[in-house]
Amino acid sequence: MTNPNNATISLVHRVRFVDGHGLTIPTFRLLKDDGQLYADATAPNIGQKQALAMYHSMVATRLLDERMLAAQRQGRISFYLQSLGEEAQAVASAAALAPQDMIMAQYREQGALLHRGFTLEQFMNQLFSNERDLGKGRQMPVHYGSRELNVMTISSPLATQIPQATGFAYGQRLAGEEAVTLCYFGEGAASEGDFHAGVNMAAVLKTPVIFFCRNNGYAISTPASEQFVGDGIASRAVGYGIRTLRVDGADALAVYEATLQARQLMLKEPQPVLIEAMSYRLGAHSSSDDPSGYRSKAEEERWRKRDPIGRYRRWLQHQGWLSEDEDRRQQDALRRHILEAMKQAEQVPKPPLDSLIEDVYAEPPAHLQRQLKQLKASANKRGGAQ
Repeated sequence: MTNPNNATISLVHRVRFVDGHGLTIPTFRLLKDDGQLYADATAPNIGQKQALAMYHSMVATRLLDERMLAAQRQGRISFYLQSLGEEAQAVASAAALAPQDMIMAQYREQGALLHRGFTLEQFMNQLFSNERDLGKGRQMPVHYGSRELNVMTISSPLATQIPQATGFAYGQRLAGEEAVTLCYFGEGAASEGDFHAGVNMAAVLKTPVIFFCRNNGYAISTPASEQFVGDGIASRAVGYGIRTLRVDGADALAVYEATLQARQLMLKEPQPVLIEAMSYRLGAHSSSDDPSGYRSKAEEERWRKRDPIGRYRRWLQHQGWLSEDEDRRQQDALRRHILEAMKQAEQVPKPPLDSLIEDVYAEPPAHLQRQLKQLKASANKRGGAQ
């Protein structure tokens, strides 16, 4: 006997419920907390140059986050989102992709953009919404994007990128491109309807999309224990009939290998894969959040001891690829670069008002021209016309 999907059905003749916890998915990990490989683990085929580039991107992400959260507290920018504790999963997954692969992010993937080549100056221009911002100052901070780097501009609404990623990957498949799409989202976003629609559509259409779930333990203030009772997000992918893997998101080598193998699978046979990266959000949800209201300092400290950058740094040192002096010099240089880029971006003028209506239509329609004229008149009264 078969079901509508032509899969063979196993028959029983007595009631037997399948327990909701009947499926337990293991976590893929290569590195111990001390930076040593497990005895039965094999490091991915990664050379010194690439390994150090990944480390540089992870450290740059953390230093950028530190500087810009301080800038928000000083009133220099309005809003910021850190990726503290989650740097390894964004950088290592992006490092496993090819330049032609599309990235669709949520809002905590600064490291993926940095590793792709998004410059510190470009970050600052977006955060300060100046005239050099690729988005022309129309988005709130931390809504990055780059057509040149194949990174879709981040949207504020939660989970909208998930069905978009499915659609884009379907286009890649129809065009016969040797490329995939990687879509980042948090475990909280997996509670949105867009998650279920996007994953199911990808399964049915067999699109080459990697759904990369950052399960960092909290959807703003809601712990995972209050979001779902199943075995995380990975088990949902099994229900939709797609391949899935759970990985330690604080283990850069494991994340890299998992993403690399997922991409290789898709190039052989277009099909979606879901990767659930288990991690912890060490910082606040955003600059508007105070995590002390919903979690303890003791909990944070337990996870701080498993810092992904420290673990990966120790592995590099075991390889003889990084010295403490070299690491210190590079971090000092990065801090200077970040500070200088911020100071420069802060002085760049805001985009002209005319840029508000110059993209959608070749010739802006009359109603937009009329609204722009009214806006300029209002700005003139306040001494702010551009």
